[in-house]
Amino acid sequence: MKNYFDKEFELRYFEMNKFGVASTITMLTLLEEAAAEHCYSIDYSLYKLEQQNIGWVLISGAMQMDRYPRYKEKITIRTWLSGYSTVRGTRENIIYDEKRNIIGKARGLWVFFDIERRRPIKIIDDIRERWQFCEEKSLDTNIVRKLKPLDNAVHNQEFNVHLFDVDTNKHVNNVRYLQWLVESIPEEVIDNYFLNNIEGRFVGEAHYGDSILSYTEKGERENSFVHTIRTKSDNKVCAIANTYWNIK
Repeated sequence: MKNYFDKEFELRYFEMNKFGVASTITMLTLLEEAAAEHCYSIDYSLYKLEQQNIGWVLISGAMQMDRYPRYKEKITIRTWLSGYSTVRGTRENIIYDEKRNIIGKARGLWVFFDIERRRPIKIIDDIRERWQFCEEKSLDTNIVRKLKPLDNAVHNQEFNVHLFDVDTNKHVNNVRYLQWLVESIPEEVIDNYFLNNIEGRFVGEAHYGDSILSYTEKGERENSFVHTIRTKSDNKVCAIANTYWNIK
């Protein structure tokens, strides 16, 4: 493999869940941080792009975790681009433990985005040249297939969008949607299972001041769930996800 970028992390106490391992939210946050570091490594940091009112927006993705790292454990996230279109790039990720065992994989479809005009724009040629790409995939998951949203559900929660939920692209951060959908999972599932696989689509934007409804229903497979995040005021779909949980 070539054209990849490695970033090492040491897991910290506040990134643990109540069982003493990294939370799913922590892992998605570290994946975003590795992508940000990859941007920085080619002198196109997210802050530098923001000064030009442009940035990267995740529109779909998937993550599979075979196990979650423990407190003080060091992991390495290897990330690379497996392909480009004019306005999109597909980012691949492999998560290694200290012994170089693979403990997780992820891939995401990112759009180069005009923050002020709220629309995709052409990826800067210099970025494409500096990153190049490697066609190898981390996961054999179709992250562009459509997922059907829920209209209502037995399990649901309501949340308000606060200032800390909004990122530099002026919309709710993708990781926050995961937090909201996990909080609508039945407690007996959280206590006895771990999130093995998640696949999500980011459909519409939520903003500061919105009220959010998180819907969850059991899926067709055992230990699987389907999720939808909607805005309460106009019932707009913001995110759709499928999750699969394994026994601990």
